[in-house]
Amino acid sequence: MAPRTDFPPVRACLFDMDGLLLDTEDIYTLCINLILEKYQRGTLPWSIKAKLQGRPGPAANKLFQDWAKLPIDHEEYVKQLYTLQGQHFPGTQPLPGVERLLSDLGRTRFWEVSKTKESGNSSATQTPQRVHIALATSSHESNFRLKTAHLTELFSVFEGHRRVLGDDKRIPAGRGKPLPDIYLLALKTINDSLPAGEKPITPEECLVFEDSVPGVEAGRRAGMRVIWCPHPMLKKEYAGREAEVLAARTGEAGDVDVHQLGEIDDGWAEYLPTLVDFPYEKYGVVVPPVEVEEDPVMKSTGTIDDGEELQSVETTTTAAAP
Repeated sequence: MAPRTDFPPVRACLFDMDGLLLDTEDIYTLCINLILEKYQRGTLPWSIKAKLQGRPGPAANKLFQDWAKLPIDHEEYVKQLYTLQGQHFPGTQPLPGVERLLSDLGRTRFWEVSKTKESGNSSATQTPQRVHIALATSSHESNFRLKTAHLTELFSVFEGHRRVLGDDKRIPAGRGKPLPDIYLLALKTINDSLPAGEKPITPEECLVFEDSVPGVEAGRRAGMRVIWCPHPMLKKEYAGREAEVLAARTGEAGDVDVHQLGEIDDGWAEYLPTLVDFPYEKYGVVVPPVEVEEDPVMKSTGTIDDGEELQSVETTTTAAAP
């Protein structure tokens, strides 16, 4: 089919975290392999890891345990895994291009505050406009803090009420990725906190950033555009099937409502090998120059909260996958 090209400008960017913002996938693999090797189970192949990525901890755990058949119970496995993660995750670093991308999108706040100063009207019908951002990660709160405590400045662009974590009680049990709930909730957190006068953002005005196949499917099923930026080994695992991934038609989620899926080459999703030099113009995003950071209007509007009041209150340990 001919790809769609008449999309509206992107007004919201919704981000996965593990393997997309943070270089955690190889750390997850390392921790799991240390346990597998301890019980003479070899190492985790990407064919299995691909099925774990992006899914909530309980779902990923079941898939992993069914494959690994470790001679220990679930609780002992989680205990050992979390101990290893506690040793390795505090050194997690952002992936290439992430810091600049988040900084650039955060700076689009200038269009909002400058219009407010000039006219008292922050109508989104004017251009250029702010791009709102939210976090939508399957990581539970305890694991989120473990991976981000040393990256406070990086994550400060995500306002606390716009962070949706895997154990957020507003997401019903069993409704994690590849179901669309987490991205629909992330959009709701944005719409519920838009400035007065700004019309609600629609799903097709959202751009989801994902590295996992279940995550791509979640974004597509939410009716949103998607950027797929996978680990090189995951890309290799799906070689020749990239179009299916982008259309959410890999079949990984089993039987789903067909109307929620995309079509091959429909233009709603794109593969990028890296987030370096993101093509803003293609998505209708206008980034103000870095000099606006020194504009008094940017400083007078206060700082973005540091997210201490996270929406997620459970502290259940996440398991084999984020």
